Amino acid sequence: MATRIYVGNLPYSADNEQLVQIFSAYGEVVEATVVIDRDSGRSKGFGFVQMSDDAAARNAIASLNGTMLDNRTIRVNEAQPRPERSSGGYGRRNDW
Repeated sequence: MATRIYVGNLPYSADNEQLVQIFSAYGEVVEATVVIDRDSGRSKGFGFVQMSDDAAARNAIASLNGTMLDNRTIRVNEAQPRPERSSGGYGRRNDW
């Protein structure tokens, strides 16, 4: 199974192609995505990279975590599963 990597503190100018370029030095990149704000269309400053080989992904994490990208120190680690969200209070209440 491919390893999914979280990349945080990205410069807002970073794009998907730049992530591919950086991580492909460590192995095959299956997918690279900078997360974009739906309303503004701008980067949220983080993204995800999926690599085909677990060993290459671990090497990339170890090598790239704490390095500089456009004057920002990026955080690189294995992505954690997204926590389940509560309904947020938007459900219908029947007590009125």
